Amino acid sequence: MKKKTKDDRKPPRSLRILFADDEAALQELMSLELPRMGHEVTVCPDGATAAAALERNAYDCLLVDLDMPGLNGIQVIQRAKELAPDTEAVVLTGKSSLDSAIAALRFGAFDYLTKPCRLIELQALLERVAQKRELTNKYRALKRQLERLEGTPRLIGDGPAMQRVRQLIQRVAPTSSTVLVLGETGTGKELVARAVHDQSLRAEMPFVAINCGALPENLIESELFGHRRGAFTGAEEHRIGLFEVAHGGTLFLDEIGELPKAMQAKLLRVLESGEMRRVGDNESFQVDVRIVCATHRDLEEMVSQQQFREDLMFRLNTFEIPIPPLRERLSDIPALAVHLVRRFRPSAHGAAEGLFSPDALQLLRNYPWPGNVRELANVIEHATILADELPIRDDHLPDRLSAPRTLRLPGRSSLPPRTLRELELQAIDEALERHQGNKPAAADELGISLKTLYNKLNQASQLEKSA
Repeated sequence: MKKKTKDDRKPPRSLRILFADDEAALQELMSLELPRMGHEVTVCPDGATAAAALERNAYDCLLVDLDMPGLNGIQVIQRAKELAPDTEAVVLTGKSSLDSAIAALRFGAFDYLTKPCRLIELQALLERVAQKRELTNKYRALKRQLERLEGTPRLIGDGPAMQRVRQLIQRVAPTSSTVLVLGETGTGKELVARAVHDQSLRAEMPFVAINCGALPENLIESELFGHRRGAFTGAEEHRIGLFEVAHGGTLFLDEIGELPKAMQAKLLRVLESGEMRRVGDNESFQVDVRIVCATHRDLEEMVSQQQFREDLMFRLNTFEIPIPPLRERLSDIPALAVHLVRRFRPSAHGAAEGLFSPDALQLLRNYPWPGNVRELANVIEHATILADELPIRDDHLPDRLSAPRTLRLPGRSSLPPRTLRELELQAIDEALERHQGNKPAAADELGISLKTLYNKLNQASQLEKSA
């Protein structure tokens, strides 16, 4: 195995550094040398100026002198930890103040350097800070992934449609191109995004996913870009966004068609420049993130209706991976069903013919699956709960597979509608009925966004409770 040389090593991540020292010569030196090391630096002549800078912007690392007039280094570190607990602090001190440096470690400092320090020592220490922050981001991304994970993320199926999906993934994964995954709700768009990441050169870096339609509009910007303390009501401390968490890796923007127009412009700016700014911050900084998006909506149609920016669509639509609905790959159902049975009952072994009765397997093959693989997963989970032992029989499966039921929202009267609101709710009822409860498909037919449909259903539910 070839041993890595110094030149083979990946360059460290650029840090946003706040340097505070009352020595003019050191201020000038750091303003030159830290950018040469690849970092961004803000230089402050004293502790009070540094504390004010912390109020305005967030930083990855502090380099602070312990002995400064006014606020000393420990007080600056304490203020930084109050505003942004993730900020790492390195203290600079003379040999006579070594006890103070050790005390600073107890207040949360990462490490200390004694003056005069060599630049190579400072560079090595900053590399350690960058590595720690990178590991922290990986941990956060992994925690987020585990919270969302349902079984092993694998693409199941050997039919022509899924073979084509795998071929597209293999071609685009090693590149840095933006990917747009297209498919109905429940087809496994996040699994495809994960496969693109796992086969890319960024596989060892974070994979971070967010559903753009699941967050209130006023929180999406903070979730993506982070915010400064006090940027809005409830922002009690600095917070890094998902772009920073995914730095060096992949950010998966699910349901990109639900992104508000104002956020579309901000996302486009980040994609074009590679620069982002936290909410409430005055300074921008670089991020290195690959974007994979997904939607069940027709973005070109949304552009024609002025619901989606055309320039953003072109920027996102570099490489498309369409995922077929389950009804178009029914030959994959046995393999999917076996995989799902083993997820919900790990002790299960064998082929589909041993895990399902012939009648049950035939029902699975004949059903149109409007909810796609997600609906199939719910059906198999339902069956494994009812079945004391295998194989799963047809009477373990939900009734709708053999006799599809009419769907009607609970509490809705069957009398003819009399008001505009009742007409609207009737249209929603009928659209959901036609699409077997598939809300994204119903929203598309009604010409409204998925978020609007959810809002109207919630309003109807609240009215019924108050009636």
